[in-house]
Amino acid sequence: MTDIVAIIPARYASVRFPGKVLADLCGKPVIRHVYERVAQSSAVARVVVATDDERIVRAVRSFGGEAVMTSPEHASGTDRVAEAAAKTGGDIIVNVQGDEPLIEPALIDKVVLKIVGDDAIACSTAASPITDSAVYQDPNAVKVVMDKSGHALYFSRSPLPYYRDGFYGGGAFLHVGIYCFRRSFLSVYSSLVPTALEKAEKLEQLRILEHGYAIGVVITDSAPKGIDTVHDLEMMRSILEKY
Repeated sequence: MTDIVAIIPARYASVRFPGKVLADLCGKPVIRHVYERVAQSSAVARVVVATDDERIVRAVRSFGGEAVMTSPEHASGTDRVAEAAAKTGGDIIVNVQGDEPLIEPALIDKVVLKIVGDDAIACSTAASPITDSAVYQDPNAVKVVMDKSGHALYFSRSPLPYYRDGFYGGGAFLHVGIYCFRRSFLSVYSSLVPTALEKAEKLEQLRILEHGYAIGVVITDSAPKGIDTVHDLEMMRSILEKY
């Protein structure tokens, strides 16, 4: 039986919103909302928060969650997850962002199912259709294109694909920042040298593609909303209060 562990990387020192994972969201810290949503996934057997800050460890343990300390020197969330995975074990590691309190458990299940059912990929992720031309043009919105097998061809901050006729006609996909890794690949990833395209786009998943590994992509109807600013937090409060 495949052992599946979800690891949530959570830094305190966010550039735009320090301490956001501990911010109060309708009576609970953001990280607790994320943890509880991930725990609802039918595919995940264990949920762990990986952090570099004792305040986050204390907060997670206060509601009965599991947390591990990792190095403050990691350049990316994936590197942090790799260190945590070495401590937690597990055959499949799900990397869920710590600032997405509305992550759908069903989406986690789909991303896990993709990697379990496709031996050709080193990891899996998700994407959603882009219906807004402003999102298509936004460099903060990462686009992805796939082949007929659902394997990623490229990720970019640029409009992708480029519509030569000058208008956005649909058919583009927004990358959703959830990953599922084979544990054996995580240790390989940590040893891979950062690549030219990764440095140019500031997208760590390009390191995987440039080194010749395949990424599987599942399609979801909507992308989970993250919290990057105080304004985002207020918007999230409004959404949760409706439920």
